[in-house]
Amino acid sequence: MQRRTFLSTSAIAGLSLPGARAAKVSQGEIPKRTFGKTGEKLTIIGQAGGRFPLCSYDDAKAITLRAYELGVNYFDCARIYWGGKSEEVYGAVLPPFRKKIFLTTKSPQRSRKGAEADLEQSLRALKTDYLDLWQIHQVSTIDEVQQIFAPGGAIEAFEAAKKAGKCRFMGFTGHHDPEVHLAMLKNYDKYDTILMPLNPADPSYLSFEKMVLPVAVERGMGIQGMKSTANAGLLADVHLKDCLNYVLSLPIHCLALGCTTIGQIEDDVRIAKEFQPMSADQMAKVRERAKALAGPRLENWKRDVNKQASAHRYSDGALA
Repeated sequence: MQRRTFLSTSAIAGLSLPGARAAKVSQGEIPKRTFGKTGEKLTIIGQAGGRFPLCSYDDAKAITLRAYELGVNYFDCARIYWGGKSEEVYGAVLPPFRKKIFLTTKSPQRSRKGAEADLEQSLRALKTDYLDLWQIHQVSTIDEVQQIFAPGGAIEAFEAAKKAGKCRFMGFTGHHDPEVHLAMLKNYDKYDTILMPLNPADPSYLSFEKMVLPVAVERGMGIQGMKSTANAGLLADVHLKDCLNYVLSLPIHCLALGCTTIGQIEDDVRIAKEFQPMSADQMAKVRERAKALAGPRLENWKRDVNKQASAHRYSDGALA
């Protein structure tokens, strides 16, 4: 059930050809939403570069070009994806369309010096002199929050980059612990955007939907979702369309989707074009189906509260 790596023999054969096309995509445009207080209008789904290591460099370029051809205008990346090669893919394809897309990348560095070095490398790889959005990447612990906001911390680089016009907007991302997202929000009120994992199983375990999303909505932030299928783990019991439609029915603006075949981006665009918001009852039914799979085994990027509880009991002598 690895949806992001599953494809037919014919799709595999065609993918190596940049001009290859899968099934015909329905007519019409991908719906757009205003990206919070940024005022930008983004397609409700975006192409993410995090899964490009699962395909070849040429295939990644073909997927990126096809996403643009289909009307996707949001392109997500990060300095650490594929050791920098994911940014190079975008740099090889997107410059001719630079004014027509919303380009974002991220830095995992926690110091100002490290983040500034990342930014310069990202701009070179992406072949652009500015980012639409630059994000503090994958904040996972309270210690990291403290590093980011300490003197000489990464937040200084992000503020300086925005002031200098090297990024139009700034935000942060993470998927390990909603409490850490809340700490990032508590420490700073000038973010433009936020990126968090959202899927039908999330409400049942360390929920970003319940804990973080309402705060982001209240602040008017540009809200991005990711991990809508729980890295394909939900697809055993929940249809791809239901996973995507569930997240798109939440108060978010764009859902980042990683693809490794042209067929996958075409499937995603087809679903986005046909999107109709789910009713509260429909969403509840999808959550119920996903509940049986919920927990740290499915969402293994989240903090495992069971392991922590066991370790605490052992340290107290309860298991001695």
